[in-house]
Amino acid sequence: MLLPDENPFMIAHKPVEDGFPFEVETDSLADSMGLRLPNRSLYVLQGKVGAGKSLISQRLVHGMIHNGIKVLVITTELTTRGWVEQMESIGYGITEAIREGRLMVISRFGTIAESRSDVSLQDVLASPAVPSADVVVFDSASSLMPNELDEKGRFELVQQIRKVASEGRSFMLCVDPEEMDTKLLHTLRASAEVVLNLENTLIGGEIKRNIIVTRFLRAAGPIQSSIGWRVEPGMGFIVDITAVS
Repeated sequence: MLLPDENPFMIAHKPVEDGFPFEVETDSLADSMGLRLPNRSLYVLQGKVGAGKSLISQRLVHGMIHNGIKVLVITTELTTRGWVEQMESIGYGITEAIREGRLMVISRFGTIAESRSDVSLQDVLASPAVPSADVVVFDSASSLMPNELDEKGRFELVQQIRKVASEGRSFMLCVDPEEMDTKLLHTLRASAEVVLNLENTLIGGEIKRNIIVTRFLRAAGPIQSSIGWRVEPGMGFIVDITAVS
């Protein structure tokens, strides 16, 4: 493990001002979803277990690091090695991006399986890696969120996220509505510049996956309200026009 001052990710850089491109040659997701994700913003990816939150976030991470954006991933569900292996299993090789300092992955479980259940959102926001990132991805954010906050507490939490974002980065929160406080989720969605609802529908015996674009502010290109998608071994992420009803 590299020490903080030895990790190329920690080298300071100028914030990106005109949004974060996530286009890749292998699919048309960016053409259907605004071309760039806005800077100094909050993105909420919402879906139940199996809806594809991790896969969509990984596709966006892949696209951003491909376009030179620095991304910090906080995974609460996989080890660092497990997250890297999952990316590689869908054709997204990231070893070079990690070595060059365009990607850092931090896991609640450490590299292999050293579980830390006491990590909070505030702990992550205070990490020295956050100021070095253009985009910070929480997968999943649900388990890091405090429970039973009152209205003042919810406001202060969003205000804390906003303060860190205003300094030149965006936050992507992957959330399961069944695993976090309903009122807090509503507050986060109301504050977010980008809200994506991920849904699965059974059609003709096949599961069709859709990204429902509920909100997307400051888009640099056209927005399609519903985007069908699938992942195939060896081919990776595919925008599936047959999945849109």
